[in-house]
Amino acid sequence: MLKLRAHAESWPLSRPFVISRGRRTEAEVIVATLEGEGSVGRGEATPYSRYRETPESVRAELNDASSRLRAGESLERVLEGMRPGAARNALDCAGWDLRCKQAGVPIHKMLGWPPLKPLVTAYTISLGAPEAMEAVARENAHRPILKIKTGGEAVVESVAAVRRGAPESRLVVDANEAWPEEKTRALLESMAELGVAFIEQPLPAGRDALLAEIRRPLPVFADESFHAAADLAACLGKYDGVNLKLDKTGGLTGALRALEAAREAGLRAMCGCMLGTSLAAAPAMVLAQRVDFVDIDAPLLLASDRPGGIHYRGSVMMPFGPELWG
Repeated sequence: MLKLRAHAESWPLSRPFVISRGRRTEAEVIVATLEGEGSVGRGEATPYSRYRETPESVRAELNDASSRLRAGESLERVLEGMRPGAARNALDCAGWDLRCKQAGVPIHKMLGWPPLKPLVTAYTISLGAPEAMEAVARENAHRPILKIKTGGEAVVESVAAVRRGAPESRLVVDANEAWPEEKTRALLESMAELGVAFIEQPLPAGRDALLAEIRRPLPVFADESFHAAADLAACLGKYDGVNLKLDKTGGLTGALRALEAAREAGLRAMCGCMLGTSLAAAPAMVLAQRVDFVDIDAPLLLASDRPGGIHYRGSVMMPFGPELWG
């Protein structure tokens, strides 16, 4: 019988993380520990208030899952009964880690894949005054890819400021649903003129029909509008790609299904993350081996990462070992 436990952890950030919806100074995560046959697997997830999650609600979901496991239900059946989200992510990733530990094989062999390769990730510049964003961009101008958080105001000024600060970096823009609909056409044109590679989620989920009606001069990716494979149909015609996050898909299993569905639909795919440690970034890095764009910089934003975490050489994520996860 499998034994599941869950606990909350808080990890301070190196500087405040600001997006259109608010400001964070720490990453609040839930760690699930799954024990079976003398082995232990771990998974980490980040409750997200945008999706009506709290640390308490996620722990409650995991406590319910624990009860079902104790009653004799299989892990697969328990996972199938959980909604996509942070709780299922923590348990699903703990399950993958446990299976790897029990079999004595790394995650890539468990999946039948080649060994993990290093990946270049974007680095996020938080929303702020344009001059402050330019200063952070100058500090990070050595990074090949910068992701810019914007709100609904001073969008062009903010992106132009980052471009001045990091003239050689590739830029992407994440609006987190904040652009006014009446300004979206003009803002997309301005982003293209500034050389932005693509945009994430300019309009609110459920109120993004305009994107199917207007010319998109650069690719637009769905984030809040896309959680799992079941959401794909609603994105077709409006988006050119989707942002896969394990906390949305409900773990690596759901993310792999969502990636396959996106590919079949002809959409591009990126792998993103919530604020968290390398324990959450590790399974995301597995998925990221097969996407078009990688945005797994959360460990770089922490004041200090989990011991034994992923090693970053600048913006390059180096392959991790089974002592961390998988």
